[in-house]
Amino acid sequence: MNDRAKRYAPGVAHWLTFSDPRLEPTQDTAAVRAVLEAVHSPELAATRTQMLELLDTRPDPLNRTERPGHFTGSALVVDEQRERLLVLFHTKLQIWVQPGGHADGDANLAHVALREATEETGMSGLAVWSSVVDLDIHEVRPPAEDPHLHHDVRFLVVAGPDSVLDPNEESQAHRWVDERELAQFGADAGLLRLARQAMVLAGELPEVGPRR
Repeated sequence: MNDRAKRYAPGVAHWLTFSDPRLEPTQDTAAVRAVLEAVHSPELAATRTQMLELLDTRPDPLNRTERPGHFTGSALVVDEQRERLLVLFHTKLQIWVQPGGHADGDANLAHVALREATEETGMSGLAVWSSVVDLDIHEVRPPAEDPHLHHDVRFLVVAGPDSVLDPNEESQAHRWVDERELAQFGADAGLLRLARQAMVLAGELPEVGPRR
């Protein structure tokens, strides 16, 4: 890890809310490298390598116009009791997915994940765990766009006691579900893996603490 990346290295993971300076947006791609290089799961090693290659070889990997793909950030949102997870029926893609979206130049992908979760669910008081939970590369085929790849960096987000679900127009429906119910919603292998890992992690983590 080079000196620039070390500035963004996750270190000891924490729950983060929007008021935390560690969630400030940045255009420094060293932040992406730092979170990727902190992922040591053998199951994710090949995906991690491909993402680092994208970072090294493409001129604008955080821009939604970059082809053949670009970085996105997403969130596996769990309820305050950490028993159920949220899935949304995506208006454009017509599939059940977790909240998430384009980085649009922001290399702080934990911030991207929390931002997208907040915008798409309408919930306030969310908190994101600073370490990456999962990595996934998948093809998307939005209407009026060419097929391309999303290099999705995925985080765990937990709802707060006063969080009220009010999804925006990006989704047509929503469900709080048990992890075992996901297959009924046509979840792909990546979402099933994310849910499995995130729910185990959610059960092990401390309480969030005061949220601002």
